[in-house]
Amino acid sequence: MRVGLDVGGTKTDAVAVDAGGAVVGRVRLATGWGPEAVTRTVIEAVGALSRDAGIDRARITSVGIGIPGQVEPGTSRVMHAVNLGVEELDLAAATATALGVPVRVENDVKAAALGAFVLHDVSGSMAYLNLGTGVAAGFVRAGEIWRGARGTAGEVGHISVDPNGPLCRCGQRGCIEALAGGGAIAARWARPGALPVRDVFDASDAGDPVAAALRAGLARGVASAVRVLVLTADVDVVLIGGGLTALGDRLVGDVAAELSASASASPFLRSLHLEERVELLPPGSPAAALGAALVGATRDEVSVP
Repeated sequence: MRVGLDVGGTKTDAVAVDAGGAVVGRVRLATGWGPEAVTRTVIEAVGALSRDAGIDRARITSVGIGIPGQVEPGTSRVMHAVNLGVEELDLAAATATALGVPVRVENDVKAAALGAFVLHDVSGSMAYLNLGTGVAAGFVRAGEIWRGARGTAGEVGHISVDPNGPLCRCGQRGCIEALAGGGAIAARWARPGALPVRDVFDASDAGDPVAAALRAGLARGVASAVRVLVLTADVDVVLIGGGLTALGDRLVGDVAAELSASASASPFLRSLHLEERVELLPPGSPAAALGAALVGATRDEVSVP
């Protein structure tokens, strides 16, 4: 039995995966703030799987953790996980004694890419584009995560696609994340609400010009990310996941229209059929936690069992 954890800024999703790759238990709990609290969250999540999901603790053979921030290649050291209040934390060293099994750590988007590859039954190559508070991507080829030379493959959020666009938190203007990140959209919308991006879409449908501009920027940002991912890695499919997938067909329709419009003047882009290569992961999918479980079960290269 392998356990995978998706440690997010507000909640942690934990799954238990059997030898056949099926998710047989799942729990969610709040994520603590700061290194000590994050460590406690990891330990408590494994305990909750045993207590609340009926997973026999003695059958757990490994724990994999997907977490925001940079994970130093070849280690379990997490750096700059700012949404968790963590500047540096060796998660394996902090939790292995309490858990009693091998612990391995991966960036959350890269772990989600592997989980999405398995859940979506992709053959060939795939880019997983995560649309949440921020924007990032991960690549999977032939069942293996491709990290690049220094582990930054897929970090498309801070590619500037409009030098006159909105200011990004990285200091540039018109970054993909500044256009399509949920946090950036919510900040520019600047109206209270539990789901600001959905509120933007609803207001756009009602004729609000500010909302319409934000919605158009979101489509432009996502379409730009799709073009970057396909033109640089020529993946078979770009699978979109993350919190913004709750927008469903409204999001996919906008992105497809933007891709089609941008290709109208380019025979080359039309030949790539970009809009046909974009698919949506179902909302609420355990992709990140499943991918973390698969990462946790391997010592070196990460591959699909």
